[in-house]
Amino acid sequence: MAPKAKPIMIQGTGSSVGKSILTTGLCRVFRSDGHNVAPFKSQNMALNSFITEDGSEMGRAQVVQAEAAGKKPDVRMNPILLKPSTDQVVQVILMGKAVDSLGAVDYHSKKPELVSLVKDAYEGLASENDVIVIEGAGSPAEINLRENDLVNMGMAEIADAPVILVGDIDKGGVFASLYGTVMLLSEEERRRVKGFIINKFRGDVKLLEPGLRQIEELTGIPVLGVVPYTDLKIEDEDSLSERFRVKAESHGKVNVEVLYLPHVSNFTDFDVIGMQEDVNLRYVMRGERIGDPDILIIPGTKTTMSDLQFLRDSGLADQIYELHRKGRMIIGLCGGFQILGKTIQDPHHAESTIDEMPGLGLLDVDTVFETIKTTTQVFGRLTGMRGSFEELNGMELKGYEIHMGHSYRRMGAPHLIDIYNRFGMDTEVADGSVDETGKIIGTYVHGIFDNLLFTRKLINIIRTEKGLDKVQAPLESYEDFKDREYDKLAALLKSCLDMDKIYEILG
Repeated sequence: MAPKAKPIMIQGTGSSVGKSILTTGLCRVFRSDGHNVAPFKSQNMALNSFITEDGSEMGRAQVVQAEAAGKKPDVRMNPILLKPSTDQVVQVILMGKAVDSLGAVDYHSKKPELVSLVKDAYEGLASENDVIVIEGAGSPAEINLRENDLVNMGMAEIADAPVILVGDIDKGGVFASLYGTVMLLSEEERRRVKGFIINKFRGDVKLLEPGLRQIEELTGIPVLGVVPYTDLKIEDEDSLSERFRVKAESHGKVNVEVLYLPHVSNFTDFDVIGMQEDVNLRYVMRGERIGDPDILIIPGTKTTMSDLQFLRDSGLADQIYELHRKGRMIIGLCGGFQILGKTIQDPHHAESTIDEMPGLGLLDVDTVFETIKTTTQVFGRLTGMRGSFEELNGMELKGYEIHMGHSYRRMGAPHLIDIYNRFGMDTEVADGSVDETGKIIGTYVHGIFDNLLFTRKLINIIRTEKGLDKVQAPLESYEDFKDREYDKLAALLKSCLDMDKIYEILG
């Protein structure tokens, strides 16, 4: 029988304290120290997901952690994914496949049935690795959710894992949060907490030292380190509010705006755009107007019809039409692609009780929702770009699809991408569409901007149209860029955490 991995678990005093990024960093630290390591999060609630090579759907946070660990994303790393459809209902995805949509109370009552699934997924990973870095969710002190818990202390018990508790000092009240969390735990749970990490500190750590000593005296739990606030370019599920303030200052020459839809999904589709030094990336939040972008992006959404109605009710639809009249580029991804079409039909009421709704009508496609979700990685070749963007045709692209419907082009409407590998099979599929001006495009391919050469060339064409010089395309791939950022994160953690003590806790 294979030896079982040693687990260590990162829990937090609340959401957005940095659990995901610290788990990512520790995965890279352990890997750089020569260990065979994998991440694990039993249950993730997020609209940001990824499709593995075998077509399974999992949270992107665990994908990032897998990359840092030097592993291919494996659905066992996130056996339960919950994707909110409304404030009351979630789509339940088990081991990568959508199985049901449930209300919060119904899902909570179903948790005992999921323990064996979580155990099997964890034990499978544990039998193949030296170390498992487990991430919790929210806070273990949410005492109303303690019964049947399988993501915080319940998961720590399943894995028999020591726990490191993370607090975010940038929010304020970090010592009260750490102390209050510990005091709300049972005695048995409290014994599992072996250390504190204070995250997102700005300033001189000497000012913290009296507080560090006192929290150790009050709880008997050592502080393992203080992590400074950092701006590494790494996807972080715990820093959503910061993401939507990216590049608020206008230093770049190309303006890109993304509509922050009420049910926006896969917002990391735009990370690469935001990393371009000559681009100002802005998210148009609820109540804000679209500015004067060179490119407007309508992103993916969990509820296409509802978010389309939001665009109309908020007046954003009229602003989109005005941008079209000005000849600006408008890109729709997945749900955004569906929104740009002529009609959206829901004959099985897969998404709503509405049978049909007119789209914005900027692309000659009709979308029909179905009951089976498409989840697949794809490889293709750009073929449908027009006008000044024709030079992009022939470029190789890779990405993934996650959608419940299919979009059918009307007679004569061109497609955008020739997909030649889908579901891991050699097959020819036409994806997306483009209008006659070449400025309105739509596609189901998530991750299209992760193809760094495509993104750079697209922005350079916009620069040329504005009378600006082109910027040289990067020599490295996006994968190489991310790898360097993981190394920087690992170096940062090694410099500010007591890794000797963490290895002692790990055993």
